[in-house]
Parts: sequence; structure tokens; C-alpha cells
Amino acid sequence: MCGIGGVLDLAFQMIPNLGISLEAINKIQKHRGPDGEGIWKHNKDFLGFAHQRLTIIDLSTGHQPMLDTKTSNCITYNGEVYNYIELRNELKSDFDFRTTSDTEVVLNSYTKYGSECVKKLRGMFSFSIWDDKNDTLFCARDRFGIKPFYYTISNGKFYFSSEAKSLLPFMDKVEINLDGFKDYLTFQFYLEGKTLFKDIHELPPGHTLTIKNGNIKIERYWQVYYDLDFDHTEKYFLEKVNELLRESVDLHLRSDVPVGAYLSGGLDSSIIASVASQNNSENFLGFTGKFSLGDEFDESHYARELAKFKNFELLEVDIKSQDFVDSIRKVIYHLDSPVAGPGSFPQYMVSKLVKNHRKVVLGGQGGDEIFGGYTRYLVAYFEQCIKSAIDGTANSGNFIVTYESIIPNLTALKGYKPMLKQFWKNGLFDDIDKRYFSLVNRAPELGNEINWSALTDYEPYESFRKIFKAKNVQKESYFDSMTHFDFKTLLPALLQVEDRVSMAHGVESRVPFLDHPLIELAATIPSNIKFKDGTMKNVLKNSMKEFLPDVILNRKNKMGFPVPLNDWISGELNEFTREIFSSQKSLGRDLINNKIILENLEKEPKFGRKIWGLLCIELWHQEFIDKAHEFKKLVSY
Repeated sequence: MCGIGGVLDLAFQMIPNLGISLEAINKIQKHRGPDGEGIWKHNKDFLGFAHQRLTIIDLSTGHQPMLDTKTSNCITYNGEVYNYIELRNELKSDFDFRTTSDTEVVLNSYTKYGSECVKKLRGMFSFSIWDDKNDTLFCARDRFGIKPFYYTISNGKFYFSSEAKSLLPFMDKVEINLDGFKDYLTFQFYLEGKTLFKDIHELPPGHTLTIKNGNIKIERYWQVYYDLDFDHTEKYFLEKVNELLRESVDLHLRSDVPVGAYLSGGLDSSIIASVASQNNSENFLGFTGKFSLGDEFDESHYARELAKFKNFELLEVDIKSQDFVDSIRKVIYHLDSPVAGPGSFPQYMVSKLVKNHRKVVLGGQGGDEIFGGYTRYLVAYFEQCIKSAIDGTANSGNFIVTYESIIPNLTALKGYKPMLKQFWKNGLFDDIDKRYFSLVNRAPELGNEINWSALTDYEPYESFRKIFKAKNVQKESYFDSMTHFDFKTLLPALLQVEDRVSMAHGVESRVPFLDHPLIELAATIPSNIKFKDGTMKNVLKNSMKEFLPDVILNRKNKMGFPVPLNDWISGELNEFTREIFSSQKSLGRDLINNKIILENLEKEPKFGRKIWGLLCIELWHQEFIDKAHEFKKLVSY
């Protein structure tokens, strides 16, 4: 796990002070790899790579950037390829390996297979390889976006890095991306490779980027296809999910340092920790966080139940309002762009705890988007069940969860009556894409806090619709359309949080649910099995129930690490929050009226996310727009 970066002159002209540019990238990303750093420059100085290393596999060798002296190919690589041992055996007749690292396996895989090498890699990665024979720069990102890859083109040069902030020294001007800002207001994440920085782009998951003769080509190398399998039984799918998930966890435990696990007490993290600990409970550590403010903000007792059930040690951090004061600016800085919900703050605090005990930690990201764990799926599907019952189409097709069967599971909506009331207020029984958009669209919460007239004509709904109605999803399956949208958009946003808050502390976070054989299987499971009778995560629960105590397997109160932010803002953090919005620069923003935000600060519902979203945008302005000159200083010659 590392930080990578580099610069290429697109005309192959010598880059003055190339070393200073590479050192600037490394300095900004030093937290990603505190165990070592390296720089490689092409002998003609038109290209250079930067690298910060966190040693996990092959502690003594495997330094980067890594140069193959026979081919003069060079790689800077971030991630873990878990099947590197098998690939090494496949390649050993063609190559004399100098290290035991997965880095060398990736480099040699490219030498043998070219751009097709990415299809052989099983894991999380982003990398860039200089192909000396073909004068080509080849870059790639893993299938799901676990590891980041950002790039920009400035003054005829292509710059890339693991974190967007590392590109700021090379921007002529640091500005907000108005289309990205509109995405953020709508979803609290970004679509189609946009970032919040103008002219900084994200290489999409499952894509490669190739530069040859000054031309940049971006291509998809992996897609998930929801080609539903009606030939196999529910029992078959349960057995296959169990088999593939256990195999994935075993692969994710490959490490030359001890491994632990994040543990929220929810289904996903509990399954991962339980499977990982079963043969290693004496050396296995779990990590959890809590807010000591009552049951609605504390699910640590579930984490303790799992630790007791599997007999491993659990370490806890009690998160307080002062931690928010001390850390929130650091969280926004490390995120690069604000994204997703307030969970990034407690995740940052738990990762800080992990840092003192483990370099590698497993997490449960992906379970909700793969197996259907968000309550809004039930909300949306309930409406369609009512509609189909009225229209008399409830039993047509293979994709239907019937109105009758879903009723027993509607108790899960008990705490969601306000959502249902708002959801059904407008557009009831409208087209399913419009209905799901209304569930994920956060813009209606916003009013004159935003200077809407200053924004572009770009419509986030159109981008949403392209993903929601993508050709790789069978149109009859509403459940798959919903989960697919979240898999392609929300999940990468959550993975951005996962990567940044762990790497902020020099910790490698691994996510075993995101293993492509498991994902490809799950996509073939019909929704009448995956979402049987409206049971969220039906397949996951029943396939892995042997690994869980009943108190976790049967719990109904999904929480997702809620943060008492709005309680704090109305109380002990009121003055702190007001100061953030009250500076002269804050009150003079072009796009946001912070004066109106201040007037309505205490009116936010307990679990509302409007103030969180606006607070993050203001802190982002302060960290990156107001301080842009500080990044430029790093490359002042």
C-alpha cells in the first residue's frame, strides 16, 4: 500500500526541475507510505515517477519505483494483488524474479501480456508502467475503485497521483468544478470521473489509461453483467457465496505483517472479521468506535458480542465532540474532496486507533451494494409492489417480489415513516428511474443557501439515468438497477473514504467483499432469491449464518455508524461550527451563502445531512482554495 505519482511531457521534451516536481508529490503523499520513498527519472528527463511505500509484503526488497534492467520498463504501484503467488508461478519460466513482491509480478505480467495483464490481477491496485520499447505510458485502476488514481494535464504535461491534492502544485489556478459541485449537492458524491477540482479527473474503476505519441486513450477492461441465472436453486447460490467469500478472505489475509479488522457490529464487518479470525483468534484484533450518547449512537455491544463469539480481542475508541474539533479539518484535507456522509469522521478516529496496533485491517465495504442492504431498496420496492398489485401485474415475470410476500418484512420501515411521507409526497407511481432518483437526490433539502444561478446547465439526473438504465442490467429487475447504481457510484465514494482515512494513518484497508469472482456470481442471482420476500441481504445472511451469533444475524436496527453531529452543533459545538462559517472569506463565497446557513444552523433534524454537506464544502474551500498558494510553493524554482 503506497502513494504513487508521476509526470510525463506529452511531447517527450525535457522537464526542467523534474526532481522537484516528483519530490513535491511525495511530500504531499508522505502519509500514504511512511516506510520509504523513491524517485525514478527517465534518462532524457521527459518522464519521472514518485513513490511512498508502506511495507506489507516483501519487507526487505520490493522498493519502488521498480526498474526492470532488461527491458528498461519501470513501475510505480499502489495496492495488493492477492493472487501474486499464483501469477508468479505462472511467470517464473519466463522471468528471473529478484524480489518476492507483488510489484515485480505486476511489472512482469505487463511485459508478458501487455495491457491484458489487468485481467489477470485479483485485488486492489492503481499503477503506472513506462513501456520503454514502445514509448508508452500504461496506467490502470482496479475493477471497483478501491485504490485511487487522479490525473490532470497542465502546460503540455500529464500528471498523475494517488491523491488529487498532490496535483495542485501544477495547476495554473485551483478552482471548483461546477459540474462536480452540482453532483455533490445532488448525491454527496461525483459521477463519471468528475472531482470537485476543475481540470482534475479520476480514472474510473475498471479502466486503463494509455498515452502514446501524445494521445491519451481510456478504455474499460471490466464490467459486471447482471445476466440472471434461473437454472440454479437458492441452495446453490448460498453454497457458492459461502465458498467464494471464504476464499476471498483467505486471500486478503496474505501479508507479512499481522492483520486486524474494522468491526461496527453490523452484518458485513462481522462476517469478514468472523471468517478472518477463525484460524487466528490469538493474534487477531478487532477495532471499533462508539459515541457514549445512548443506544442510537452506540452499537459497540454488537462488536463485543462478535469478539466474544469468535474469541478475539476487541479494542475500542470512545469518540467525543472534542475529537471532532481536533480532527475534522484533517479529515477534509485527507479526503481531497468531501464525499459521502459523516461516517468519514468516526472512521478516521478508528483508523487512528488501528495505527498503534496493525498495519493491515479488513473492512466490510461492499456488502450493502452487492447483496442489497440499504433500507431505501425496500422503500422503493414497496411502492412498486403496491403499483403492480393495483395494475394486476404482481405475478408477471421472474423478477417480482410480490406484494403479499413483502408484508412481513415491512417492520424494517418502522423508523422510516418520515422518509415514506416525503417520498410519496410527489411523483407516486412515476417511472422507476425517477422514483429511485428522488430517494438518492439530496438537492431538494437545499434552498437559498446555494447560488443556483451561478451553476452550469448540467443536469445530474441525466448522468444518473445513464447508469441506472445501463445495458449491463436487465431492465425487468428494479432491484438490480438500484443496487447497480449504488455499486457504480456510492461504493467508489465510500471506498474513497475507506482509502483516505486509513492511509491518513499509514494503515492499509482491505475489502474482501470486493473480489471479482464473488461480484460476478452475485450479479447473476435473481432478485426473487437475493431480495426474497423483501428480506435485505437474504443470500448473505443465509450463506454465512454459521459465522455469526444470533444477536447479530437477526438484528433489525441497521445503524451505519451514526454521528451525533447535529446534537453537537445545537449544543457544545455551536460556537465552533459558527466560527467556521463566519470568517470574512466564508461570508464572501460565490456559490454558497453562509449567512443563511448560520441563520438555520440549529434547525437540522437529528440525522439530517444538509449541514454536514455544507460544512464540508466550506472546510474544503478553506483547506484547498484559500490555501492554494501553499501548494504552489512546493514547486517554486
